[in-house]
Amino acid sequence: MTPAILLLQKQNVAHQVLSYEHDPKAPAYGLEAADVLGLPYNQVFKTLLAKLDSGKLVVALVPVDKQLDLKHLAKAAGAKKAEMAPPAEAEKATGYVVGGISPLGQKKRLALFIDASASALALIHVSAGRRGLEVGLAPTALCQLTQGSFADIAR
Repeated sequence: MTPAILLLQKQNVAHQVLSYEHDPKAPAYGLEAADVLGLPYNQVFKTLLAKLDSGKLVVALVPVDKQLDLKHLAKAAGAKKAEMAPPAEAEKATGYVVGGISPLGQKKRLALFIDASASALALIHVSAGRRGLEVGLAPTALCQLTQGSFADIAR
């Protein structure tokens, strides 16, 4: 059990856990998850951490086949600039390893932004807290549970 799954169970949030054998040679964790599990790319979201010009870390969720638009993320977060957080800093803040960072059950509650494309979906998949483990849930439930918000942050 990961902190993400425990949180979903504790809060009685409807979800489904999917697992697969992670290939350490896979070039991209999110694309690997979608391909192995046979899920559409637009329903699998990668969890990225960015650092704002204020020094604060924020979490961004974008579809695995898209890229994070740092300018749009900065604007959504009320900052002028954002850059990708160093992996070690992301791992320390979340308690998860890169490639398995879940938006749920992180060590510190960080501001979270979900690409607006998720709001049109009934179900999205995000990391459940380790490589090879995904969780599917309603994007609105994810947004409420994380106190996140939807924003146009993918390109």
